[in-house]
Amino acid sequence: MSWIKTVPYSVATGKLKMLYDRVKGPDDNVDNIMMAHSLRPHSMEGHMTIYKNVLHHSSNTVPKWFLEVLGVWVSSLNDCAYCVEHHFGGMKRLVGDDAKSNAIRGAIEARDLSGAPLGAAQKQALVYAEKLTLNPQGMVEADAISLREAGFDDGEILEINQVCAYFNYANRTVLGLGCSTVGDIIGLSPNDSNNPDDWNHT
Repeated sequence: MSWIKTVPYSVATGKLKMLYDRVKGPDDNVDNIMMAHSLRPHSMEGHMTIYKNVLHHSSNTVPKWFLEVLGVWVSSLNDCAYCVEHHFGGMKRLVGDDAKSNAIRGAIEARDLSGAPLGAAQKQALVYAEKLTLNPQGMVEADAISLREAGFDDGEILEINQVCAYFNYANRTVLGLGCSTVGDIIGLSPNDSNNPDDWNHT
């Protein structure tokens, strides 16, 4: 599950057990990315707080399915199969169209966004995400302006930026600790966007 010791749900106590109960899915399943934090529950709490507020919050105006697309794109650029599989599952559920979802994934895997069934503004957001992921020191004001000119307002630019930043963090957590999908239930997420304190994975 990871290269470091983790505490399984069955023997968790105290704050760790409380956090596991907040993030668990069916049959008390806890995603391995969360279990990787089990020796330092406070970092799990920080991780989930930013994840929930960045990707699953009712105040976001960029559609959640597209925020998931950004997550799959960033994770693919980082060769993080764990996050690609989890968030493609979430994206597919939200899109509700298998053919479209598979076409988006195909374009991502080919590193060729031209054929993706996405709008011009969404493709521009993916261009921004690619540069922020692979060449962050090269970011300039024009990169944000390109999103504004594509039709995103500044709050939405912030959403795009934060989702990209979060996934780079999550990818490095997974890759740096050797998390695998073994035992995980793919594609679950904390779907109650109206309650920032509800981390339950369904």
